[in-house]
Amino acid sequence: MKINMDTIIQDPNPVLRAQAKPVPLPLSDEDRETLMTMLQYVRDSQDEALAEANNLQPAVGIAAPQIGVSKQMSAIRLVDYNDDDEEIVSEYALVNPRIISHSEKKCALSLGEGCLSIREEHAGFVPRHLRVKVKAYDALLDKEIVIQLSNYASIVFQHEIDHLHGVLFYDTINTENPWDDSNLKIIE
Repeated sequence: MKINMDTIIQDPNPVLRAQAKPVPLPLSDEDRETLMTMLQYVRDSQDEALAEANNLQPAVGIAAPQIGVSKQMSAIRLVDYNDDDEEIVSEYALVNPRIISHSEKKCALSLGEGCLSIREEHAGFVPRHLRVKVKAYDALLDKEIVIQLSNYASIVFQHEIDHLHGVLFYDTINTENPWDDSNLKIIE
């Protein structure tokens, strides 16, 4: 399976609005291969030369429905830097992820959100929980994990988990006042 901007499912394809099916564990070889291919897409998309050569749009995550697979799987790769400007990479190959708790406080990205499956722009803040606790099976570790996330990482996980429930980021933008930042922590 090859994933690039020619094969990623685009809105309004109904698979993006469907409730994805839970994935039986242990993972089948086919599901593991699909998930690892998704993670490789995210890795390659963050390399400028590979992205350009292979028609990849830069991404921090991708969910299985975006490649036409209606299963609860997503791949995430976050890159951060420590005080010495050294790269810190966190990768996840998630199966059946779910938010088990969250903060009341909300946040949003300062420039709004984007998505591999949505070509048209939807301007506005996308309210998300500032902190979430996620439970999932991580295929990279071959075990169930519980992870606490905040700020940008929390937003990314919520975006990808939403895909598994047929929710797209623009669904929660305030249509009357898209840039209303009342009660939101704005993440740069």
